[in-house]
Amino acid sequence: MPVVLILCLALLAYVYAGYPLLCALLAGVRRRRIAAAPHTPRVSILIAAHNEAACIGQTVRNKLDLDYPLELLEIVVVSDCSTDGTDEAVAAIAAVEPRVRLLRQEPRAGKTAALNLAQAHVTGEIIVFSDANSLYAPDALRRLMEPFADHAVGYATGRMLYRARDGSLTGEGCSAYMRYENMLRGLETSVGSVVGVDGGIDAVRRDLYTVMRADQQPDFVLPLSVVARGRRVVYAPGARVYEASLSETGAEFRMRTRVALRAWHALRDMAGLLDPVRYGLFSWQLFSHKWLRYLAPVFQVLALLSNLALVGRGGAWDALLALQGVFYLLAVLGLAGLRLPAPLSFPYYLCLLNAAAGNALLRFLAGQRQVIWTPRT
Repeated sequence: MPVVLILCLALLAYVYAGYPLLCALLAGVRRRRIAAAPHTPRVSILIAAHNEAACIGQTVRNKLDLDYPLELLEIVVVSDCSTDGTDEAVAAIAAVEPRVRLLRQEPRAGKTAALNLAQAHVTGEIIVFSDANSLYAPDALRRLMEPFADHAVGYATGRMLYRARDGSLTGEGCSAYMRYENMLRGLETSVGSVVGVDGGIDAVRRDLYTVMRADQQPDFVLPLSVVARGRRVVYAPGARVYEASLSETGAEFRMRTRVALRAWHALRDMAGLLDPVRYGLFSWQLFSHKWLRYLAPVFQVLALLSNLALVGRGGAWDALLALQGVFYLLAVLGLAGLRLPAPLSFPYYLCLLNAAAGNALLRFLAGQRQVIWTPRT
């Protein structure tokens, strides 16, 4: 039991702190530069939407107002069998704005199928993906295009900034987690390629777009396929996008479960990238950032159970159990809605993330897949 406990705690420390630290150290030794420069290729922005009438108009107008040459930009919205007026809202804009096109997908088949449909109708050299509620900073598109001046770059992702408008612990935790992920993406870019991107603001060279199965996660499978083809996936922090974070625990749990479930299928599909002979450092990055991260709930459970089995066998084990007890008590207090200072709210959101990851792992092992879902619920 002591070996299990120490190993699980060490793996958890490695996942959240050790891996980023090693990336930082490697970046100091062998930083990989990007020959970024002002670059304005023809761009096609794809937006998949299902029943997004409440926000789709604002999102499309936000893209039309970007600081980018008008003649080099088109926006394609794919309505995934929407029934709430989404189509009408987009059609009204398209009627007066030739850069906007509306496609309709029937029957409903999910976001990935919608993107597959749209990419066959675009003219841009670079395809940009936006969520239906993603609002770009005015210069976001220019900044997202800069890395593509480097021919070695095949995929780029921007900087997601969540707004926790209600001050909820779930919203604040989501915002803090994204700041952590953005930091990690910067470090991963310095040593090679980013392992995971944000589907609200990412872009791929059109000739590198790979048609995916409807159940595959586009903002994970597509960048991994770009790495498999010998190109880099990089982080462009100047390309900022804003979204409102989820504030309700159940909604965040469902969203994180869905993302993790689709990620597990992607990890299985792209398991060949774990070959260090062919993919070198990236195989270590993928294993550390994704495989171990999604196994973190297993390490948590085993650490707690093995520690409980060691009660009464020495002061050190009892002290470790006390620390775990405090950690989970803070998580329970957060779940109960108690307002806690920022550092003390961390256990709540981490447990929420890992509970969702654990649920996704069980569903993955049971052979479940998820293709469609109701946005932000």
